[in-house]
Amino acid sequence: MARYTGSVCKLCRREREKLFLKGSRCTSSKCSVDKRPYPPGEHGRGRMRETQYLIQLREKQKARRIYGVLERQFRRYYREAAQRKGVTGEQLLQMLETRLDNVVYRSTMAASRSQARQLVTHGHFHVNGRKVDVPSYRVRPGDKVVLKERSRNILPIALSLDTAGERLVPEWLEVDTEAKAITISDIPSRAQIDTPVQEQLIVELYSK
Repeated sequence: MARYTGSVCKLCRREREKLFLKGSRCTSSKCSVDKRPYPPGEHGRGRMRETQYLIQLREKQKARRIYGVLERQFRRYYREAAQRKGVTGEQLLQMLETRLDNVVYRSTMAASRSQARQLVTHGHFHVNGRKVDVPSYRVRPGDKVVLKERSRNILPIALSLDTAGERLVPEWLEVDTEAKAITISDIPSRAQIDTPVQEQLIVELYSK
């Protein structure tokens, strides 16, 4: 499975905002964006002429990095979203939100999407009673995601649930923390997706 293996703090700095890619570190004093609020690299502090294309590109890159999706897969998501009925940008975000790794993260059972991806890859979750170890697996309304019995005492999950803090479970998910179960009650509407992305800019970029 292809994935980004570089410094995720550099990704946040490149977008000049917190993307919350490292869980609790992003809200602590160690956050790189707070320490160095400028892009990484030799010319990070220099002025950059912001064209419309650059603005659109950065928005697309930000969405990719938040959800941990590589370019080829992101393009596939966009092509599928464009073929669906409805608003393309909203369809794109709904597809990204209903990925299994994102659902685990949204349920607060993982501190970050990368941690959720690792938990799913290692086979700790069952969907409708069947083991699923594919992070990009898309859930549907009525699906039930359950942490398998032998994984109930995993330390990262316990820590994430205990330190969730202000992270709220979205309305389209029902989480039973005792049973370690997540029920997908609906497909999220745009109003229920709090990801700081202007999806229309992504649509404009790919429509060229």
